[in-house]
Amino acid sequence: MCVTVKMAPRLQLEKAAWRWAETVKPEDITHEHIELAYRIAVPLCKRGACRRNCKGNPNCLVGIGEQSWLGEIDENTFHNIDDPNSERRDKNTFVGLTNLGATCYVNTFLQVWFHNLELRRALYRFQNSRAEGHNTDSDYEPRTICEHLQYLFALLQNSNRRYIDPSGLVKALGLDTGQQQDAQEFSKLFLSLLEDTLSKQKDPNLQNVIQQQFCGQFSYVTVCNKCGRESPLPSRFYELELNIQGHKNLTECVTEFLKEEKLDGDNRYYCESCQSKQNATRRIKLQSLPRTINFQLMRFVFDRQSGHKKKLNTFISFPEVLDMGPFLEGKDEKCTYELSAVLIHRGVSAYSGHYIAHVRDAHTNDWYKFNDEEIEKMEGKKLQLGVEEDIAETGKSQTRKPKCSKGYHCSRNAYMLVYKQQTEEIDQTESNVEVPVFLQKLVDQDNKKFEEWCNEMADMRKQSVDKGKAKHEEVKELYELLPAEDGQSYEFVPLEWLKKWLDDSTAIKEIDNSQFLCSHGKLHPDKIGEAKRISLKAANLLFGRYGGGPRLDRSYLCRDCVTQRCRVIRLKNQLNEDYKEVTNLAKASLKSDELGFWIGKASLRSWRQLALDQLEEDEEETKHNNSKINGEKSSSPGAKVDGVKGDDDRDGEEMKNFNEDILCYHGGLSILENDRRLVSAEVWNKLRMYFPKAPEFTQHHEPCQQCMRLEREGKENEALNRMMANEQKSSLLNLFQEKNRPTLQKWPQKNGGNLSGGQQRVTQCPMWGTVSCSALMEASCSPTTPCCKETPNTLLWPAEWEVISRMFLVDQAISICRIYDKTQDNGNVQYQTHPDLCRECREGFIFQQQRDMREYAQATVYVRKVIDKKMMIKESAPEFSVSGSDVEDEREEPKIDGEKDPDFSQLPSLHQSEGGAKRQKLNETVSLSAPAVASASKSGIRRSTRHRKLRGEKALIVSANQTLKELKIQIMHAFSVAPFDQNLSIDGRCLTDDSATLGSLGVIPESIICLKADEPIADYAAMDDVYQVCMPEEGFKGTGLLGH
Repeated sequence: MCVTVKMAPRLQLEKAAWRWAETVKPEDITHEHIELAYRIAVPLCKRGACRRNCKGNPNCLVGIGEQSWLGEIDENTFHNIDDPNSERRDKNTFVGLTNLGATCYVNTFLQVWFHNLELRRALYRFQNSRAEGHNTDSDYEPRTICEHLQYLFALLQNSNRRYIDPSGLVKALGLDTGQQQDAQEFSKLFLSLLEDTLSKQKDPNLQNVIQQQFCGQFSYVTVCNKCGRESPLPSRFYELELNIQGHKNLTECVTEFLKEEKLDGDNRYYCESCQSKQNATRRIKLQSLPRTINFQLMRFVFDRQSGHKKKLNTFISFPEVLDMGPFLEGKDEKCTYELSAVLIHRGVSAYSGHYIAHVRDAHTNDWYKFNDEEIEKMEGKKLQLGVEEDIAETGKSQTRKPKCSKGYHCSRNAYMLVYKQQTEEIDQTESNVEVPVFLQKLVDQDNKKFEEWCNEMADMRKQSVDKGKAKHEEVKELYELLPAEDGQSYEFVPLEWLKKWLDDSTAIKEIDNSQFLCSHGKLHPDKIGEAKRISLKAANLLFGRYGGGPRLDRSYLCRDCVTQRCRVIRLKNQLNEDYKEVTNLAKASLKSDELGFWIGKASLRSWRQLALDQLEEDEEETKHNNSKINGEKSSSPGAKVDGVKGDDDRDGEEMKNFNEDILCYHGGLSILENDRRLVSAEVWNKLRMYFPKAPEFTQHHEPCQQCMRLEREGKENEALNRMMANEQKSSLLNLFQEKNRPTLQKWPQKNGGNLSGGQQRVTQCPMWGTVSCSALMEASCSPTTPCCKETPNTLLWPAEWEVISRMFLVDQAISICRIYDKTQDNGNVQYQTHPDLCRECREGFIFQQQRDMREYAQATVYVRKVIDKKMMIKESAPEFSVSGSDVEDEREEPKIDGEKDPDFSQLPSLHQSEGGAKRQKLNETVSLSAPAVASASKSGIRRSTRHRKLRGEKALIVSANQTLKELKIQIMHAFSVAPFDQNLSIDGRCLTDDSATLGSLGVIPESIICLKADEPIADYAAMDDVYQVCMPEEGFKGTGLLGH
């Protein structure tokens, strides 16, 4: 039999593979039909004909990853190792510093200080006996700050690496690498620490290097307006902190720093000569300047509205050459400084952004941009210092840059300007700084490790390339053997395995064909799209090299699966015709001498859809096991044993199996004749073709005898129960109608009233039967001790208890006794239970209640804004969209069990007695005064327990372990009131400890917290930084910069 199949898309290939089934009966299937079903004869795909692999064609071996092996060899595809030479320092370039997370502010200052040649030269003279005597066989680990800085500078000068890791110094300082700190504060603290360390050296030049380089002197001079007496107060400075608000250039900022200040009014000065407070003037006089001046531009200022720092993006112009002579006191000579570094902060917020440094090389006078690991020479006709693009700059904050004169630069991000004093003659020896021999040995040791690492990486790259070339030859050879020629032996292997075999980045596992097996242990025809047919020679090589199994050859083509699929296809095609025929035959009346069969009316109405579902299930779910056959045991949850369902189970459920609607609980014929009808044998035989396992009942089949017996007994019991119910109702009419019920206020008098007769308390049960008090007991209580937990119960008159004891089974009587002492006419009444109340259970219950109130999560509290100590609600500002601000506050009181049953809607509960009065809670002995008893009587109307929100009140979601500080942040977003302006109180008690948890402060679910704001805030955008800094600033607390 010769069949030619044209190439077609996947769906068309599938249809073509089974087109023969429409004309061939299952019993007439031949081996040629089986090969058609497995698409053995579909032609091979040629390279270039398919854009991707044809999954419907088991002979298509194109687009499975062979392209990278058959084309030109690219050695870079054989490895994922970067070229180690990319980590090597280029000639005549500087070395960068690794950013450890948020340490860019440290890196910028290290680069600036490294380019201070006098400081670098002095640090190289620092006595380091550990480094001088270090054995190069082990790694050098500095200990002190100076040792770290000394070694770091030596690496920055002569390392072969493109960038180095400063983690040793950062760790020694105890800095948090994930938190960005104040760069100006870091500069001050680090220079102070360095000065303190160097002052202990024996070399006097080394002792004073920090003072010589950075320390200047000025005086605070106060002049009395009356007597003219001057009072100077000398002081040292390491940087000049300049206010930039309202200024355009550096000269204006310095002038304001030195301007005269008037002291008058309450701020008058006490003059020692006049011996009284006098008006005076005060100004700063510069006495001497250091070799290096650090101008700190105060860009980060405190904002009172937000309570945190904010950044000023003011443009400030500054010169390349600065004459400080006019600012020096009493000196007319020229004092010229050259710009040597500009430190820049990129970003609009004071709590985020990135730090970069523009630094001038002292040897070449070229400018470089130091950005952590990346270093870039700044070239161009017009050099622009201090200019960097802002991170996430908004359109609102953008302003035009003012024009700058020649020799001037303008920046809105520069926060520190470093000026170096000019010298008339430049000594070449002074500009060259040599690394000491002992430090150079350590640098050479690190360079040797770097070269070893480079060689190791190069070897790994070479090994990967060699391995890839060998794999290339293997794949090229095997791929040519894969196609199976016509008439040759063949086997099937997984398509995914072939792809992984051609993907060198994944580990190759053994071949696993078990996923393709059908329930008969052969190759499933539906899995042919996930397998590929290869030649026997190629299969022997692959299985011999990688192992696996089972090996699927021609003998594994499954005739049973093909036959089953053929039957399903033919039945699906025949279904429409059979449906019309069955419909017509079912209309005809059954002849008197003809045998009939019972069929469920629901099954007859929906048999077509059931048959279609069954055929599709047979077609789709026969991959690894036999398809479900009608009537077999169902594996679905909730199905009855043996696939049988009762009448009640079918209510509201979709029918899954044909004719199951006439089965009873016991698997027999249902006694409900209205649910079934008789059909002829011809109709039944037609249906049996689609449902071979459907339950079969002829017209002579008897209904289920067990169901018939139960039906008879049910009718008899119904009459008996009705009679018993009427008797019980008449005996307990007041209890049923809730009339004349006993309460703690309505107590029967007996024996002068000293001790009343007991009233019995019983559990209210969902149906008339056994009366049990076991619900009142805990496992830890004795069987005769009532528990304190509330359970559905009611108070009975003694006569009613006698009736209930006679009609029902009871296990324990619980009596309540009223004790009243006539000799003490104080109105106090005591109640006592018998048996006694369980003290252990009650204490445990109260303790659990209290703990639940202190240990909660995702609970609701309400915040009310108060004005002038009155509960007046002020309209809040527009709300931010914050998680937890909007919650559902509608909570209805849960119904008790009795309320769920309409038959017992009239029965009294433990919570209600006559007049709807709430039940008094009972202690072991409860003392109640008469007014207290009277107040216990309330309306019987059920009230909603939901909280009624007032206008402007906010509901917030909180947890017990949440701090008060975190709650204030939520309140800030809900009411637009900054945390430091919030005065919170609950029940008249102020909440002040921001670090305390809400549970410890007594904030429980449904609490109402009063908020009184000191002053409103209108600028909501100013609170962006507040949200970012919801935790208190720690600064450099606990680090080595503060001596810890």
